[in-house]
Amino acid sequence: MPEMTDDVLVRVENVSKRFCRSLKRSLWYGLQDLGSEIAGRRHGGGSGLPQSSADVQLRQDEFWAVKDVSFELRRGECLGLIGRNGAGKTTLLRMLNGLIKTDTGKISVYGQTGSLIALGAGFNPILTGRENVKIAGSILGLSESKIREKLDEIVDFAEISDFIDSPVQGYSSGMQVRLGFAVATALNPDVLILDEVLAVGDLQFRMKCYSQIDKMRKDTAVIFVSHSLEHIGRICTKGLLLSHGSQAYQGNVSEALSGYADSFNAKGSTSNKATYCDQDFFYDVNSEVLDAENLNTGDPLRIALKLTARTESFVHVRVGLFSLSTGEIVGTAESRLSCPGGLSLKESEVQVLHLSISSIPLRSGRYDLRLSIFNARDNTQVYSSSRHHDLEIQSSFFGEVPTMIPLFSEGAI
Repeated sequence: MPEMTDDVLVRVENVSKRFCRSLKRSLWYGLQDLGSEIAGRRHGGGSGLPQSSADVQLRQDEFWAVKDVSFELRRGECLGLIGRNGAGKTTLLRMLNGLIKTDTGKISVYGQTGSLIALGAGFNPILTGRENVKIAGSILGLSESKIREKLDEIVDFAEISDFIDSPVQGYSSGMQVRLGFAVATALNPDVLILDEVLAVGDLQFRMKCYSQIDKMRKDTAVIFVSHSLEHIGRICTKGLLLSHGSQAYQGNVSEALSGYADSFNAKGSTSNKATYCDQDFFYDVNSEVLDAENLNTGDPLRIALKLTARTESFVHVRVGLFSLSTGEIVGTAESRLSCPGGLSLKESEVQVLHLSISSIPLRSGRYDLRLSIFNARDNTQVYSSSRHHDLEIQSSFFGEVPTMIPLFSEGAI
């Protein structure tokens, strides 16, 4: 085990990992690399690992999953590792945990590591929860008496006392995560690695996890991966933003979160202006969110829709609510729920429809609204906009967001 210096528990220096898109070539390249390693050299030339990706020539169908990432993590710090799907987060975690080798650079981890990087990772599914806990403790070098001492604490935290002697393969996803987190934290690791551990559990479990991490933080370095801005902001002291395998930002956690949110809301990009408008139905359509500052859960949300229809018609309006922390739709506001027959439009007349959501049912976070309009006669889409209306909701609300929300019309002027 490397000797710890300056209380640094994790040191990552120009680490890269490449993969191959072709299975056949991947197997062949693996054999080549294994032969080179046995012979004391690696692809890229020189002895030992190349220092950076610049020293490596990618072969056909290869790509960098992680490229030249560097950071240090000290005791008492919590690093939030964020990025869109495919950014390289899990690959980096697997290298940190020693599951896969790096292709360039160096990783130094000082002390014992506890990790939960995949659902059920590290558990033998045919063994019981009790047996898996004993194995995990033995791997970390704990004595049998110490494991027994910790067992009750683990079972109490995971809330699986009735199932601790049942095979893990029969556990629900929530039970597996609770047991995995309890094992990873109760064995007092120096470095704790958590990948999306709070995505499965309920509110009570998340609160317990927050409390446990807060207790450990003084003596532990934590690496935490999540798509949730709320979780990252609550737990982490610094942030590392990955984009296409490369390090896009490292430092203040708020800046990292802003960069991550902007990756879903790239203001000024041509994609934000992309709009479908049926020119046989509309002359023009514009929309605006009114009084969008300082919104809280439960506040009303008002939208002004300015449009000019070519003929007298009836329409349904849909507002998609997208989370900027995940890029996924979290709810839909529909005018047809409050006005089943459709909203009336006059021929060749500029009108402003005032639409409203009476009570915003969103949790704390950043969201955008995307507008669609449908012909009420045959339900064909006549307008859609990917232009973003960026909203920030402040709240302590943790309840469920309804998938369908009434969108009320206050009339046209």
